[in-house]
Order: sequence, then structure tokens, then C-alpha cells
Amino acid sequence: MNMAEEQTALVPLLGQVVAAQVTDSNDKEVFAQVSGHTLGILRAEFEQSPALGDTVHALLYTDKHDRLRGTTQMPKVRIDHYAFATVTQRMHSLGVFIDIGLPDKDIVVSKDVLPFDDAAWPQIGDRLLVALSVDKKGRLWGELATPEIFQAIAAPAKSGQQNETVKGTVYKVREIGAHVLTADYQEGFIHHSEWFSAPRLGEQVTARVIGTTQDHGLNLSLKPMAYEEISDDAQMILAMLQQAPQGTLPFSDHSTPDEIQETFAISKGAFKRALGNLLKQRLIQQADGQITLVQPDEK
Repeated sequence: MNMAEEQTALVPLLGQVVAAQVTDSNDKEVFAQVSGHTLGILRAEFEQSPALGDTVHALLYTDKHDRLRGTTQMPKVRIDHYAFATVTQRMHSLGVFIDIGLPDKDIVVSKDVLPFDDAAWPQIGDRLLVALSVDKKGRLWGELATPEIFQAIAAPAKSGQQNETVKGTVYKVREIGAHVLTADYQEGFIHHSEWFSAPRLGEQVTARVIGTTQDHGLNLSLKPMAYEEISDDAQMILAMLQQAPQGTLPFSDHSTPDEIQETFAISKGAFKRALGNLLKQRLIQQADGQITLVQPDEK
């Protein structure tokens, strides 16, 4: 039986914890058999090397060279077991790789279940809630948790959370907004009007509670509280800065009335008042005839 046939024959066991009988060992590995197939386990995983004939319990998988492997260090991510895993690599033609704790292999989350635009894909270091799945060829994949799973594990909003700062992970992004699971396992929703730019899948965000949803989740905002205290003109200028390259526009309180009217459709007086408001709230900087959006970590 060749390697591909062996892998196909073991499809029902891949990603599962199996009981295997030790048949051999060397300085680096312990070898054990399950259903007539030999798997290798790193000897370093055992405090004391098992004896021939001993039974060991290990998660069965194939490494990046398609060799049959086992690990006694059980990853939290398994078949029908969801846990967060960190993104380690992006590959446009395939998807993203995640670290679930296997000694010598990362698992792929297929591009077929990721956003169509790969700019919205998770970046390295982002987190995804996944379980393992195995296809007919014996390949292990990361399976994204569905919204129903997030709703099932989420705790309800608590009283007195208004304006509380929460951290969370984005698990779904739509045109209308983004869904988040907070560090306290509360479900949150960020309406698209409450961000300057759309968060990506798997991104870890810091948000502010601005209310509760009908299903006892949190309404969240990625905008600073000061944003609520500024005028419509100032909000319009902020929105234009957010879309501008490097968050910079070639305007200042010395710009001419015609320049201001042509670009912002407001008077110079209204423009100066809006700039003053934004500068006071430390949302922008003004220098060398330009205004620049202040990033959160610069405040």
C-alpha cells in the first residue's frame, strides 16, 4: 500500500485520538501501530519512553511530508472541538495557515471559506475559531466556526457596560457591519458607521460599548468617544482623511475660501471651526499646510 492509499484508508481515524501499540523506538521517536499502520511520535513527548507492547493514546495526523504521525500533546482544536488558533501564513492560492499545536504541521483554512477579497483575510498573528475537518483524501483542514456556534457560546450583555472598553476578535464581516466575540465571550456587533475602515476577519480589536442588541449582545464602536462630540462638518473632514493616502489632506486654516468650498462644500469659517474642534479632541494634527489623521496609538 503506497502512502496515498494508506492515508485514504485511515481517513476515519485522522484528526481523532487513537489507541496505538508501541512497536519500536529510537533516540528521537517512538513508533506505534494502529489498524496495521505505523505512526511516529516524538520521544520528547514522553517523560519516560514507553515499553514495547504498551498502549499510547495520540492524535493521528499526517505531517507536511504526508507521513503518518501522532501526538500525545492534545491540541484544543480537534474534530468537533472548536478553539482559537493563530494565523501563521497567508497563501493567495490556498488560504491561510493556522497553528493548532501540532509539533510539525500547520493546518490550512481554505480560501473557499474566506472573504472573496484577500485584503479582508486574516493577517499573521490574527485568530480564528476553528475545528478540524478531514476530506475524502485524508487532508486535514481548519473549519471556521459558524455564527450559530458563536451565539451558542456567547454570554449575555451585563448592565452598566455603557462606554466600557472591550477587546475582541472579529469572526464575520458584512457590508452592514462586523461581528465580534469579546475576551469575556460576549457577542458584539460593530455597525459600519462605527468604524473608519472595515476590520478584517480574525482581527483583534479594541472597541467601546455604545448599547445592547435585541438578542442581548453588545453594540460596539471603533470610534473614540470624542467623535460623538464633534460637528457634522468635522465628521465629514475626518471621513475624508480616513480615505486619503497616509490619512493626510493638503489643507489648513490658511487654505483659501475657494479651495475649501470646492473640496468640502463649506465656508472657511465653518472649516476653521471644524479644524479647531478636531485639534482640541486630538483627532488630527496640523503642520506644513496639511492636516493628518491621528492614529489611536499616537494619542
